[in-house]
Amino acid sequence: MPDNKKKSRTSNKAMTFFVCFLAALAGLLFGLDIGVIAGALPFIAKDFNVTAHQQEWIVSSMMFGAAVGAVGSGWMSSRLGRKKSLMIGAILFVIGSLWSAMSSNPEMLIFARVLLGLAVGVASYTAPLYLSEIAPEKIRGSMISLYQLMITIGILGAYLSDTAFSYTGEWRWMLGVITIPAALLLVGVCFLPNSPRWLAAKGDFRTAQRVLDRLRDTSEQAKRELDEIRESLKIKQSGWSLFKGNSNFRRAVYLGVLLQIMQQFTGMNVIMYYAPKIFEIAGFTNTTEQMWGTVIVGLVNVLATFIAIGLVDRWGRKPTLKLGFLVMAVGMGILGTMLHVGIHSSTGQYFAIAMLLMFIIGFAMSAGPLIWVLCSEIQPLKGRDFGITVSTATNWIANMIVGATFLTMLNTLGNANTFWVYAGLNVLFIILTIVLIPETKGISLEHIERNLLGGKKLRDIGHRD
Repeated sequence: MPDNKKKSRTSNKAMTFFVCFLAALAGLLFGLDIGVIAGALPFIAKDFNVTAHQQEWIVSSMMFGAAVGAVGSGWMSSRLGRKKSLMIGAILFVIGSLWSAMSSNPEMLIFARVLLGLAVGVASYTAPLYLSEIAPEKIRGSMISLYQLMITIGILGAYLSDTAFSYTGEWRWMLGVITIPAALLLVGVCFLPNSPRWLAAKGDFRTAQRVLDRLRDTSEQAKRELDEIRESLKIKQSGWSLFKGNSNFRRAVYLGVLLQIMQQFTGMNVIMYYAPKIFEIAGFTNTTEQMWGTVIVGLVNVLATFIAIGLVDRWGRKPTLKLGFLVMAVGMGILGTMLHVGIHSSTGQYFAIAMLLMFIIGFAMSAGPLIWVLCSEIQPLKGRDFGITVSTATNWIANMIVGATFLTMLNTLGNANTFWVYAGLNVLFIILTIVLIPETKGISLEHIERNLLGGKKLRDIGHRD
């Protein structure tokens, strides 16, 4: 009998990790779609003879789709369930990837990128939600962190794939190869169980119990978790009415919006989308050098994110954010100064890239993970779905603005001034962090909610009484 129980526990753990890995695969596709355009864009621009403005729209159209997808995902995941939402996202990934590869003009490519954006928006909302509801409590944080890590691995994978195809300039293969992991996700999602929380919300407690029995070590654990789900479902979401009627809740929503604007206007995704162009500006005129430099950017991003996962709860939110914004401001500021003076040697080129990598490390260990953590921590339970949906949509809209303006800024302001603008924004974000951002490390969500709705200053809602 003990052997059977041991085998059952092992089987349940294997099932849990299989389910979580498949859901995290959505993060990989998310990263692939973010990263792939960086290497493909120079070849697309040459093939279609597009203007800088059209290039910006090819990049940013995906973010427009993602904003729409993120807003619609709340309704879709509630009505259809997390599993079917992931399935729809996977189908959109497949269609969007194939359409991108077969586009015969810029307009077709932009439309295909909007479809991919819808897929990314669905994945960015649904996959972390599904993981949080499927993973056991003791590994929940690790599984959600795995999703974030898979995004950075996807970006690196896209850069490597782009580099491999760059020798022949086959941008269609760069975009089309994403169809393979997208198809794997689509097949895999068919074998995923429905979220027990969603099943319970629909009144199907029997099926919810069966799913939990398959995913937890013991039936007692499964029963206890289902009881907790029953209790939590008694708290009805009323985000819109709370937003209209409670000024203190509106403060939390506005702070979430500000946090996401701060994250995007650091300039991180300028590097993610236009890395080869930035390497060209820094003096690397050879395409191969630009592509391999982009791979180094992706690798540093993965390593820094991996380290950040272990540090995010050890250091406080505010000190980490202030240090991160400072590092990013210094990196962008020095890079701008070097471009102003002129880079005339290989030593100067490599030092400029070192500043770029320093910026990436600063982001990956601060604003990258912490903005998402804070956006979830500051929202009161009754309005959490609404608050997180608004902040996620803001992230994609701000992301779109960044992607749609970088080349125009280079052409109108000049290379040096463009990077100085981003350096100045990061200095501004240090001030905003000091003045507005609360320290929430080690504080319960209930305590934060009580302080917020009690009218405390935003920067003080993480204080203990």
